[in-house]
Amino acid sequence: MRQPLRYPWLNLDVDDPSAPTIAVRIDIPETRAEVPAHRHRKGQLVFALAGGVTCRVPSGLWMVPPHCGVWIPGDMEHSNVATANARIFFVYIEPGAADLPDRCCTLSISPLLRELIIELSDGVQDDQARDELLTRTLLTELPRMPVQQLHLPISSEPRLRRIAEALAQDPADRSTLAEWANRVALSESSLARLVVKETGLSFGRWRQQLHLIVAIRELAAGASVQQVSGDLGYESVTAFITMFKKALGKPPAKYLSSVAQNGGSAFVA
Repeated sequence: MRQPLRYPWLNLDVDDPSAPTIAVRIDIPETRAEVPAHRHRKGQLVFALAGGVTCRVPSGLWMVPPHCGVWIPGDMEHSNVATANARIFFVYIEPGAADLPDRCCTLSISPLLRELIIELSDGVQDDQARDELLTRTLLTELPRMPVQQLHLPISSEPRLRRIAEALAQDPADRSTLAEWANRVALSESSLARLVVKETGLSFGRWRQQLHLIVAIRELAAGASVQQVSGDLGYESVTAFITMFKKALGKPPAKYLSSVAQNGGSAFVA
């Protein structure tokens, strides 16, 4: 069950042109929280200090693991779903204020940048010169962060979107490519070609990418490896750990630990 995500103060105008950067901290309670699909003029960095956030944009699902951020350009429709007990930050940036990509992407967040975001989100404006210095430093450092590849491409092609939405609702669904093809009235070979054409991935790799996104989100929220393995439909914990390690280079516990220690550098592709 999800509840609406609430900002820490009312009447927040994220598109206020007088503020090149607006940073907001949000602590999520014990229930998952959601910001429905919306858009705004300013670009937005979604940063998770604890827990995880999944961002949906027209072209894909983007995971915000701890110590990483997802950059969403201005005027792009998006929604955010945060795990229970997450601590997240939204940083809204005026168009042209920083040399940031014109596409959605996942960024590593360095320890310096992390502390800048935390400082700017405390809402205290008692030292304007200091705040301006912090803002300039943030806008200088953010474009320097490495771009990651942890996302699930979603095509606007209606049959693939139908499959993606079904798998997002039930990631444990182990239906074969042939079974999915039958559901969307295609031959198995036609569906295989369509997935590659629209996403750049084979069907198996595409579904595995979804599993990785769900796994990291749930593990970051405190779920056990055994629980995540079962929720994703793996026959054994060993099979899940093997998949995870093959895809990301480390077993789940070491992977998340390295992210926390290195400020997200474990996600660099």
